[in-house]
Amino acid sequence: MPYPQTLEENPKIIFFTDFDGTITLKDSNDWLTDNLGFGEKLRKQGNADTLNGTVTFRESFWDMMESVKTPYPDCIRLLCENIQLDPYFKDFYQWSRANKVPVIVLSSGMTPIIRSLLVHLVGPEAKDIEIVSNEVVDKPGKTKDQEDGWQLKYHDDSGFGHDKSLTIRPYAKHFAARPNEARPTMLYAGDGVSDLSAARETDLLFAKKGHDLITYCEREGIPFTVFEDWQSILATTKDILEGRKSLKIVAKEGADKAREEKQNIETMK
Repeated sequence: MPYPQTLEENPKIIFFTDFDGTITLKDSNDWLTDNLGFGEKLRKQGNADTLNGTVTFRESFWDMMESVKTPYPDCIRLLCENIQLDPYFKDFYQWSRANKVPVIVLSSGMTPIIRSLLVHLVGPEAKDIEIVSNEVVDKPGKTKDQEDGWQLKYHDDSGFGHDKSLTIRPYAKHFAARPNEARPTMLYAGDGVSDLSAARETDLLFAKKGHDLITYCEREGIPFTVFEDWQSILATTKDILEGRKSLKIVAKEGADKAREEKQNIETMK
């Protein structure tokens, strides 16, 4: 449910999450680009340019998707055959439903692909997950089921194409205007450059080990905790919900762990 309906059941936690490479083991857009588009080398260069501020994510992602000429229904079919779910996300989602923790997918990908993959990999209950993402439209004079017949329709006019902060901020503003209401803890999980717009917006950020989001958070001084899979996210979220750990302690543990792993990598060089 979109804001403000999400708040009707007075959740103690709202969990925002990226989709590609966070809920899934591989990024579906990367898979399309590497296998059906202009390839891994150009894609990685685009990611590096985005992280360094040379180009916007909007520009880089547009180029990636424009390089894919395969009809859209075939793209969805191939992704359902090749993309796998994080093995623990289904457990997390079942726990979240049982504990009235809304899960909101904020993605710089495309809604039809995300919905198809969630239902395919999680099951029909995934139809209830709110998705805020980009859409897909026919190219002029063509249809999506034709070769080179589809293109992105971005969610907004930002340099991200989808500025994820625009979905999160109304919740913060809601409670800032109502200081006497119980405010839910807001969490976010992500892995890469598409998550930069959301990195500062929630109470705690889960950043995937070994990915670009950690580099950005370390550079910008943004508190985060590292995750490898949704098993660790579930354990931490349970601790927060049940009061066993504070956000401050989780963030400190995450920073210490990231620092230790960085030192280990430097030692091995």
